[in-house]
Amino acid sequence: MTVVAPARRNRDRPRSRRGEGVRLRAEILAAATELLDASGDERAVTLRAVARRVGIAAPSIYPHFPDRPAIVLAVARQGFAELGGRIRSATGSAGDDPRARLIGACRAYVDFADRRPARYRLMFGRVHDPEDPTAVGGEAVRILTETLTDCVAAGRSTSTDLRADAISLWVGLHGLAHQHAVAALYPWPPDIVRRVAAPLSRLVVT
Repeated sequence: MTVVAPARRNRDRPRSRRGEGVRLRAEILAAATELLDASGDERAVTLRAVARRVGIAAPSIYPHFPDRPAIVLAVARQGFAELGGRIRSATGSAGDDPRARLIGACRAYVDFADRRPARYRLMFGRVHDPEDPTAVGGEAVRILTETLTDCVAAGRSTSTDLRADAISLWVGLHGLAHQHAVAALYPWPPDIVRRVAAPLSRLVVT
């Protein structure tokens, strides 16, 4: 009779000390994100694959994430936080011209989708945040609304319904990001983001 040895626990990672749970949670989240980025497919994010990458036993994940959907949701939330941070950074470095800040925000949005395609698909795919139903596009729309408001105040936009125009702009950027993904080799005009953003945000042509 053949005796099968019990599976050995991965010993690559030392046992966490008391109070190090926050770090382990971050490592689990980082591993899930790396698996998603490397594969381009959210199905690659499994409890076993994440545990193997971190160097822990799969049950060690449960104190931090109750199941796989919770890990996937955390990856999506982190993606939205990164997207918002990139957009705000772009507006902050664009100077005093509100029009330049708005176009910078739009470029940062599309650039994020280009650089993080798997995360972007996950964020705007089947994942829904039960704690924040407006998470999809929420921060991006808020920033676009703020910058569009500044454009109106400076006479650089003729918008009379800021939120509606900001949402329209976001939808336009989302569509452009999608087309970039499915037609990466298409000869897009170098100023395609501005061409999409300007009419949707009712920018004044100068």
